Parts: sequence; C-alpha cells; structure tokens
Amino acid sequence: MGRLTGKISQYIVAFICIISLNFFLIHLMPGDPLIHLLGEEGYFYLSAQKPQALKELMAKYELDGPIYKQYFAYVINTLKADFGWSYHYGKPVFQVILYRLKWSMVLLLPSILIATILGTYFGILGGWKRGQKEDWFLTPVFLFVYSTPAYCLGFLFLLVFAFCFDLFPMGGMAQETSSGFAGLLDMLKHMVLPVTVLVFHNTAYNYLIMRNAVRDISHEEYIITAISKGLKESRVLFCHVLKNVLPPLITVVAMDFGFMLGGALLVEIVFSWQGMGTLIYDAVLSRDYPLLSACFLALALCMILANAVADFIYAVVDPRIKDSVRNE
Repeated sequence: MGRLTGKISQYIVAFICIISLNFFLIHLMPGDPLIHLLGEEGYFYLSAQKPQALKELMAKYELDGPIYKQYFAYVINTLKADFGWSYHYGKPVFQVILYRLKWSMVLLLPSILIATILGTYFGILGGWKRGQKEDWFLTPVFLFVYSTPAYCLGFLFLLVFAFCFDLFPMGGMAQETSSGFAGLLDMLKHMVLPVTVLVFHNTAYNYLIMRNAVRDISHEEYIITAISKGLKESRVLFCHVLKNVLPPLITVVAMDFGFMLGGALLVEIVFSWQGMGTLIYDAVLSRDYPLLSACFLALALCMILANAVADFIYAVVDPRIKDSVRNE
C-alpha cells in the first residue's frame, strides 16, 4: 500500500509541477500577460473596442492581483478544463485540443502496437542469435533507422512513394469529397505513409532495447536448464525468454508513447496530418498562446497517464513487485 501511495504522490507532484511551469512560462514573458493569453490581435481588439471585456478578463484571471492569487485562479481554471478561447480557431481551447488529440491517437495507437510486436520479435531474434547472420544484418539496419530523425524518414518516404511512384497521397487526411466507406478507405490510404514512418523508427528503438535485454538473460540458469531439457528453440524464446523480458518491454512501450508523441508531431507536419503536431505549429505561427500552453499541458498529461498505466501493468506481470506491495 505504501508503494502505491508513493507512486500516486509522485504523479500528483509531477502534475503540479507541469501546471506551475505552464503558468510561469506565460507570466515570465515580457509585457502584459493578457497579450500572451489572448494574442496580440485579440488583446488590441478588446482594448480598442471592448475595454470593459478586457477588465472582466483581468478580473477573471486575477491578473490585477498578487501573483499567488493569479496562480490559484489558473490552477482552478485548469482543473475545470477552462483553458480559455482560441482566437485563431474561434473556439474554446479544450474543444480544439480534444478534436486534434483524437487524430493524433489514430496515428499513434496502431504505430505503437505494430512497432511493439515487430521490435519485440526481431529484438528477441537478434539478441538470441548474437554474432550470427541475423544479428549482423538486423543490428546495423535498425541502428541506421534509429539514428535517422523520423521527419527525415518522412521526407524520404514522400519523395519515393508519393512523388516518384505516386502510390500514396502527398499529405492530408482525406479528400473533401470522400464520405462513408470510400472516405474511410481514403483516410486509411493517407495514413499508410505516416504510420509506416513511425513504425520503422520505433521498431528500431524497440529492437535495440529488447536485443540487449535478451543478451543479458540468455546465460541465466533457467534458460540453460530449459535448453538442456531439449525444448524447442521457439518454445525457449517465447515461453521463457519473452516472459522474463516483459518488465523492460512494458517500460519501453511507455517510453515509446512519449518518444512517438514527440516524434509524431514533426511527422504530422511533414504529412499535413491534422493532429496535435500541426495544431502546435499553427498555434506558434498565429501566436495563439492559450492554445499553445494547453497543448503542452495535454501532451505532458498524456505522458503521465502512459507511465501510470505502465506502472500498473508492471506490477501485474512482475510477481516480485506484487509481493513487495503486499509486504508493505
């Protein structure tokens, strides 16, 4: 119970730190904080046309009071999911982020699933057959792919498969005229290249981690005992080796979510996919500070949630952690 309480406390502290960082990033900028909350256009429009509305906003965010009052007002608004108004899109920030985050997950979830399966399979194979032809071939290939930024792979895929051979669209999510089942097929066609780029890049990372994990346990006594019993190699690999590399695999998947979330932002921009990546890009160009601040907060919270789920699954699959929790 003590371990669980400690984990929850860590996540609460992380959440408070993220909210605080978002608050002070805005308030440490030079000039009136409302300029960064509303954007220059929105601020000067209100100051010229609706000065009373500007005063009401200052009172709402308590910007006319001490800094600690402003901080508590910001925390309360954040907990109520009141992130303000996006003047660039003309909608509440929460509504815009919720819509775009959905489309980012459409790319991320299948990419993480496929990359986890492929990276685990090839990682176990490369780690088990170290020094053999499988290892000699797979390791340099995946090292090259992993060392290449995801957005560079995206440009390469666009050049080869979209521009040269015209097999897939250059970008976007679907044609405006598409609807129904034809629209779904069109969207899947637009997804192929960005998902493939994310899968390639993350499979390489998973391969390197799993290869090292398998090499570390391949000389353990229980592995040698299984081999001495005459078990088939496939059974040793997927019944004994895989079972004992599950804990690091879970950690890798949680880290994948963070790395791919960051990498997917640039990949989305390359392929003009209307997810969080293009949303942040548009928010920077339009100086939509409320939207930009809320985007960073949403991404950070997704990372915390992914790590929390990984900790829970880790405790389920690893008996040592379950026993330690019970003992405490």
